[in-house]
Amino acid sequence: MADTASRRRAQAAFGGTGSGTRHPLVATAMVLPLAALLVVLFGGWEAVVTQASSVGVMLGR
Repeated sequence: MADTASRRRAQAAFGGTGSGTRHPLVATAMVLPLAALLVVLFGGWEAVVTQASSVGVMLGR
């Protein structure tokens, strides 16, 4: 019973409705720091640039 009460308080504190949905901007703000960290740790920036360049070449044809 205490677990349920603490969940309700946490949802109320963070604006959750219990439905499991978030505003897209909130979801983006939550994900971007982790995504940036993973890009830095695993050197993914070059892959992103390469893919963007390839798409740009395809669209330019």
